[in-house]
Amino acid sequence: MTPALIEDYALLGDLQTAALVDRRGSVDWLCLPRFDSPACFAALLHNEEAGRWLLAPANGEPCTRRRYRGETLVLETEWETADGTARVIDFMPPRGEAADVVRIVEGVSGAVPMRLDLKLRFDYGDVAPWIRSHDGQLAAIAGPDAVWFHSPVSLDERGTHAEFTVRAGQRIPFVLTYAPSHCPTPKPVDAEQALRDTERYWRGWISGCRYDGRWDAEVRRALILLKALTYAPTGGIVAAATTSLPEELGGTRNWDYRYCWLRDATFTLQALLGTGFVDEARAWREWLVRAVAGDPAKLQIMYGVDGARRLPEQVLPWLSGYEGAAPVRIGNAAADQFQLDVWGEVLDGLHLARQAGIQVTDTAWDVQRALLDYLEGHWAEPDNSLWEVRGPRRHFVHSKVMAWAGLDRAVHTVQHHGLEGPVDRWRNVRDTIHREVCERGYDAEQGTFTQFYGSQAVDAALLLLPRVGFLPWNDARVRGTVDAVQKQLCEDGLVLRYRVEAEGRVDGLPGSEGVFLACSFWLADALWGLGRAEEAEALFRRLLDLRNDVGMLSEEYDVITGRHLGNTPQAFSLVGLVNTARSLSGKPTETQAS
Repeated sequence: MTPALIEDYALLGDLQTAALVDRRGSVDWLCLPRFDSPACFAALLHNEEAGRWLLAPANGEPCTRRRYRGETLVLETEWETADGTARVIDFMPPRGEAADVVRIVEGVSGAVPMRLDLKLRFDYGDVAPWIRSHDGQLAAIAGPDAVWFHSPVSLDERGTHAEFTVRAGQRIPFVLTYAPSHCPTPKPVDAEQALRDTERYWRGWISGCRYDGRWDAEVRRALILLKALTYAPTGGIVAAATTSLPEELGGTRNWDYRYCWLRDATFTLQALLGTGFVDEARAWREWLVRAVAGDPAKLQIMYGVDGARRLPEQVLPWLSGYEGAAPVRIGNAAADQFQLDVWGEVLDGLHLARQAGIQVTDTAWDVQRALLDYLEGHWAEPDNSLWEVRGPRRHFVHSKVMAWAGLDRAVHTVQHHGLEGPVDRWRNVRDTIHREVCERGYDAEQGTFTQFYGSQAVDAALLLLPRVGFLPWNDARVRGTVDAVQKQLCEDGLVLRYRVEAEGRVDGLPGSEGVFLACSFWLADALWGLGRAEEAEALFRRLLDLRNDVGMLSEEYDVITGRHLGNTPQAFSLVGLVNTARSLSGKPTETQAS
């Protein structure tokens, strides 16, 4: 059985890790015990031999329908067969003693033959565990990892396969529980009680949503998925639940996104604060301060969910990749790049939190002062840009603008929040950056800002210049830039990050990629900011239509094949949905309003 389409997966999560289950009832991806831990089900990036858990009717057909149960992360998948109708209820209870995946088979009508196939493979499919029976459960153990499996039906002699029949009115629970192999056997959750607790948790959490615009259901589902990408112990939010899902089918642009990117901070805070989730915004702000504390010269673009700095990139050669898209990578070498924009984005995010009334600590301001000192001395250097290009460093316009934004927020903080700092010096540097960008980063002949100094190309990050306050929305240079992005970067109305073939392949990588969904939301925001409301709403509705049947969005989209591309679900895409919905509901972002 080959992996499903990327858009055929639904998400389960317990706020510390996540699983992907497809329309055939197969859990093809699960890392335990954390998002960034090795996978014990990795069929997503190879085939079933890399590990999966299938639980479905024996006929092997995709489901008839599926949905999340109300406003929860409890997935219901139904099959209508010639023998009757069966339902599988999948969820991961918010973490208690251990990580659990619970699957309940329910007979809706008739008597449906079912199939269970459990193939555990630790270390991303490389290690087959030793399986034995222990106290009525199966124990699968290899090295540091152990999974305990409770099944009420008889399995084969290998403890990995079963066939059984579910009849109308029956409910048959299965529980998979992880624990380190050196720890005592964990107590499995009671499936029915865990189901009630999980439903109660998600309904209670989403009841705190304060969005009341036209896209209520869409925003609330996006927020639930975004919450599921939160690592509860620290407040960090991973960029996606997966690694190495390709940006081009069959291509090599395959990256690990199971980490926390600093540049997502401002956008994420806008989405959380703007919809009433102050506690989550505060936890994210606190994670941010802890992660960036230390030598500002060693600031990274991303960190582990616990704030870890070392994320060495390596290739897993035994995995063939999603639909053959190799290599499969874990870790991310972009963590070592110099991306100037990150200093500005951190400062902008902390400023936003302060404006929202999240209490300022002396430590947070001390960290910001250190970041500002570094920014003053290094803003004029070339960098790798927010797109993490692996080609030569250049003077990217968006990076300079974010350096401007960091200093601008510092000036505002001293003037309006009573904190101390060399405001005149910061103001002078800020104004110098502004003049330089307008002189060297603007092509008067084309009437647009450019991707980097001396370039004739544009990139989608230029859409953010008015959003951070660099120029007003009604500035002719902004209008020209938005027009240029639409003309040069749009594919079937959706936005590429940049033209990979332009400027001698600026990113230094082979192949191509799909349209970037977050950038397409930025274009909708820009059209709205320019007063082109009908265009903005049409684009937004188009983007909503790209979600799969359970509301998920990946990183990119292929306009030719109509398929999702890149890692999924992508926090940046979900945040874009929330923020654009707020904009089009008449609630501009905090930066636009200031």
